[in-house]
Amino acid sequence: MSSKYQTYPEYKDSGTQWLRDIPSGWDVYDGKRLFKNRRELSLVSDEQLAASQQHGVIPQSLMMKLNDSKVMLALKGTNSFRHVEKNDFVISLRSFEGGIEHSNYVGCVSPAYTVLSAIKEVEPSFYRYLFKSKPYIAALQATTDSLRDGKSITFDQFGAISLVLPNVSEQQQIANFLDHETAKIDTLIDKQQQLIKLLKEKRQAVISHAVTKGLNPDAPMKDSGVEWLGEVPEHWESRLLKGYIETRKGVAFKSSDFCDEGVLVAKASDIKNLTIRDPEISLPIGYISKYPKAILKASEIVLSTVGSTPDVKNSAVGQIGKVPNSLAGCLLNQNTVVFDCTDNRLENGYLFLLLQTSRYRDHLDLHAHGTANQASLNISDMLSFTATIPPLKEQVSITEEVNKKLDSLAVLLSKSQESQELLKERRTALISAAVTGKIDVRNWQPKKSKSSMEATA
Repeated sequence: MSSKYQTYPEYKDSGTQWLRDIPSGWDVYDGKRLFKNRRELSLVSDEQLAASQQHGVIPQSLMMKLNDSKVMLALKGTNSFRHVEKNDFVISLRSFEGGIEHSNYVGCVSPAYTVLSAIKEVEPSFYRYLFKSKPYIAALQATTDSLRDGKSITFDQFGAISLVLPNVSEQQQIANFLDHETAKIDTLIDKQQQLIKLLKEKRQAVISHAVTKGLNPDAPMKDSGVEWLGEVPEHWESRLLKGYIETRKGVAFKSSDFCDEGVLVAKASDIKNLTIRDPEISLPIGYISKYPKAILKASEIVLSTVGSTPDVKNSAVGQIGKVPNSLAGCLLNQNTVVFDCTDNRLENGYLFLLLQTSRYRDHLDLHAHGTANQASLNISDMLSFTATIPPLKEQVSITEEVNKKLDSLAVLLSKSQESQELLKERRTALISAAVTGKIDVRNWQPKKSKSSMEATA
């Protein structure tokens, strides 16, 4: 960071650990000397607002649209709510995780929130960055060692944290700099995100085409009799998975039996990204002989039978994973099922490809049932999926060819994800450096684009 940007000519000790040295011309105040706790009750005209780490403080109605979900409105009215003015800040229940939220709206928030209103001349856009910066969030977390779900940072805790106060014009300049530079980084992040999306779609297309059409484009075709499948190679069979697979469930071990060391136990939540991550719980070694059916073998396919509802991404019911070599011999906990190819007409690698298709994912989502937040699957429903099954030798060829293509896509995907993470880290570091005075942007000016230079020529 310092190699690209200048530092200030002079620094002084801020007297506080999270800020360390700051520019000599900056002042330092406790938070309570820059912001007051706004206690005014809501006005009749106030719209109910909601705070989120992603969107800041916005109208509840807008939050519902952005999240495509229903949000609980105040059924008994908002008489006890706190009034919020534009450019106030709000301490929400999750502020110790993601910082303090800025409001660009007039309205009211739940009395569970603390509303902060500036009492000195400040530029809100500067503090919008400062309150979301990594070192400030660490300072928030350090105000108490017992913050947990359902507990918020108090005004006294906020007020005890030291804050910098550059002059207002410098605050504005820093905010302008960050607006411009983070927008450029965000554009690059978005491009990487689009590339990641395309690579994932390409991955799905490669798998789906291979397990429905095969590798030979000249193979004679026939109607599969299944609407979504359309035509399939003439010599392939279309059958329910239950005709090829035997299953065994994970065991409902008692939580009181878990220990710090022993044999690892894989849970449903450990099934991520088509594999099983290293488990965090163990059972005594003796449980291996006690529960032989719960022992996992390398390359076995495991699915979760419970999870969040299908509309919740990344943790939905029916996650699929193949047991890595490192976890062979560990035990399998409840709410899981192993799919075992006991029929010699179905190869394990081909089955794994079938289970990764978007059609099978849709099938699981369709049959998931339960509460609003928790869904589950019956094993019989999981196996009632019509699949196209080529001869065994052809399955092996398809699996080998597809895996080669997937390996190439995985390299590209990994590079894109790594680039995206590096850009996010750069964005975080740039904000932290600017709001704490580690870089001097007072003379910064945005570079003119080629089109604007041509227009002024």
